[in-house]
Amino acid sequence: MKLWDKGINIDKKIEQFTVGNDREIDLHIAKFDVQASLAHAKMLQSIGILSEDELIQLQGGLETLAQQIEDGTFTIDAQFEDVHSKIEFELTKTLGEVGKKIHTARSRNDQVLVALQLFYKENLGSIHEKTELFFNTLLNLAETHKKALLPGYTHLQVAMPSSFGLWFSAYAELLVDDVYLLNAALKTVDQNPLGSAAGYGSSFGIDRELTTKELQFATLKYNVVAAQMARGKSERTIAMTLGSLCNTMARFAMDICLYMSQNFGFITFPDELTTGSSIMPHKKNPDVFELIRGKCNKIQALQTEMVLITNNLPSGYHRDYQLLKENMILAITDVKDILDIFNYAIQQIEVKNIDLNDAKYQYLFTVDNINTLVEGGMSFREAYQIIGKQVQEGTYKPDTSKEHSHIGSIGNLCLEEIKAKFPKL
Repeated sequence: MKLWDKGINIDKKIEQFTVGNDREIDLHIAKFDVQASLAHAKMLQSIGILSEDELIQLQGGLETLAQQIEDGTFTIDAQFEDVHSKIEFELTKTLGEVGKKIHTARSRNDQVLVALQLFYKENLGSIHEKTELFFNTLLNLAETHKKALLPGYTHLQVAMPSSFGLWFSAYAELLVDDVYLLNAALKTVDQNPLGSAAGYGSSFGIDRELTTKELQFATLKYNVVAAQMARGKSERTIAMTLGSLCNTMARFAMDICLYMSQNFGFITFPDELTTGSSIMPHKKNPDVFELIRGKCNKIQALQTEMVLITNNLPSGYHRDYQLLKENMILAITDVKDILDIFNYAIQQIEVKNIDLNDAKYQYLFTVDNINTLVEGGMSFREAYQIIGKQVQEGTYKPDTSKEHSHIGSIGNLCLEEIKAKFPKL
């Protein structure tokens, strides 16, 4: 069944190519199409196109389908083009002529649009919640390890003392910036496109304010052409947002992989969180973090894909938009999974004590030694030259007498202030 079927046979090769794997992907948005169909039916009744009895029948049919979707028993067979044709078929099979009325005053275009907007809205909200959990985990780790020394690196060279508290809370505060973008993306999709039909509105006297309230959108997309043009633009915005969040997580995962290596040896994880080698029995590999890094880098490429598909399309609907669905939906699902596993794994991190007697940390405290001379009344430039000369001549001996006070001061992380910055929905 096809919503556009006029009784003309279509070439099977053309049909297979144009439908693609929409049937599988559409299962992700099935419940949202049911929600939108119910709101649409209530609106049709309010303007006199459906009777009260017809609305009750449609409500019952849609609630049955919603339950099947929740139970996992709802399927889209090969005879159907997509979820929208399947739902209308089931309503018609159960309710007869009443089921055929559900498509009045709407197009498959705005069906797809509103189902996707509802999917994006719900899942971006879920990503927000999972990011906040991850954020709080990192702040708790920062508090726990705020006085634990972590050598700081610039250019991958030993630089200055830092702390694990700074490391954990740095990534926590970067998540704040990611959530600013996430909230902007949420605002972008929180606009009701239902009623735009094929992109040029409906000649029926529909009530778009009613469906906006029923579907709990913050507002509606008033211009019907703009509503259709939002498809692609919403995906580009979301892809940029997911990319920003994934950039933070990929860099964090890279740090973890680096710090777990024997050449650094700053952290470790329980054996059950790591994997081994098929021929090297000593290996303890951070596979979960390598996969997080790889998946996050893959998702960062999504924005380019969304841009290239939509960049030069004129106004109106184009079948190119179908190509946006699969990777966007899968990326959203992946980001949720990544946040879950990252939050789970990082809570089990084991921070090691750093041996400052190791020769590679000989110059870790040069800046502190300069500052000690400055505090004694010397100019910074003279103090810098003195310590620099000692380093060049091989006579430098680190003064670590202020080590603990220094780590304590950089452990003053303003964690409550960072926590207060986290944007709410």
